[in-house]
Amino acid sequence: MHLDTAVSREQIVHKIDAMISNLTTIRDESGKFLLHFNDVVVDDKSWNVWNWPQGVGLYGIYKNYRITGNPLAADVVHEWFDTALAAGAPPKNVNTMAPLLAMACLYEDTKDSRYVPYLNQWAQWAMHDMPRTHGGGMQHMTYAGPNSQQLWDDTLMMTVLPLAKIGRLLDRPEYIEEAKYQFLIHAQYLMDKKTGLWFHGWSFDRRDNYANALWARGNCWITIAIPELIGTLGLKPGDPVREWLLEILNSQVSALAGLQDESGMWHTLLDDPTSYLESSATAGIAYGLLKAVHERYIDTSYAAVAEKAVAALFDRITDDGEVQNVSVGTGMGDDLDFYKNIDQTAMPYGQSLTVLCFAEYLVSFC
Repeated sequence: MHLDTAVSREQIVHKIDAMISNLTTIRDESGKFLLHFNDVVVDDKSWNVWNWPQGVGLYGIYKNYRITGNPLAADVVHEWFDTALAAGAPPKNVNTMAPLLAMACLYEDTKDSRYVPYLNQWAQWAMHDMPRTHGGGMQHMTYAGPNSQQLWDDTLMMTVLPLAKIGRLLDRPEYIEEAKYQFLIHAQYLMDKKTGLWFHGWSFDRRDNYANALWARGNCWITIAIPELIGTLGLKPGDPVREWLLEILNSQVSALAGLQDESGMWHTLLDDPTSYLESSATAGIAYGLLKAVHERYIDTSYAAVAEKAVAALFDRITDDGEVQNVSVGTGMGDDLDFYKNIDQTAMPYGQSLTVLCFAEYLVSFC
């Protein structure tokens, strides 16, 4: 498939290299974005930290390597894991499991035996020791606390995709079945039946979706995760889980296309044009659209929606590769103003989701 491209292949390749280089220099020099949870201090911004922003970053960069063969991308990921393994793994939670997805990809390609104990131990934790909600959903436990009886969109990206990938690699069919179930139960409680979009979270204790926030980055995790899960597990046409997930994806992308801003971006609250335009969600949504179009999971007309987003993102990347208009890590909000007031700064996932999007866009030139 070839798009009527607004941005050239050469421009995209140049921006990807600049974003990868910039990613490795991101630091929280002032401490402004440090998160304090009792006796734990969490750095979501700096690159050389084992947590979810870096995990998403690693996956985006490594997928770029797989799609393009970019040696810079491969070097960045290898160097990150070499440093991280030497320093030692952090406590296990939903967010710290995120780097295991890129680690699983590395093991798949290199068969480096150093990774096997980590893949085994972290997957066993997710399968057997991670707290569950009513109904067996993975409880979104983080450094901030247990988040008792809560389901969040983020869990599918940060924990369930790594579990599925490890299950496929290590021949653990029970992990694969658990990953399928987690998508089913999360969709049951998080998908808005009226729009096809997804709420940020659900509480079994409260029996509600908190602020009913149709948060853009939470939705982008779904637009990414459904095509990724189908591909990772090799689900074939006619498989009931595959067909059900594609029905959900098609409902979501139809709503997303209708809410795209004239600029090509999406607002941080998808249905609130007074909320700011946000780059990481736009990149994640555009990647999911492109991936799903290329795999024929959704209609090819959605390629034009993604292309418009790519052009908008291109204009929000500085000459030195910093992706602008990225919201910082966002907890669960009790009102919509909470989401509208989240700060913006350069973040690892802003860089990597845009790299992931641009790398998938390059497939359109083939």
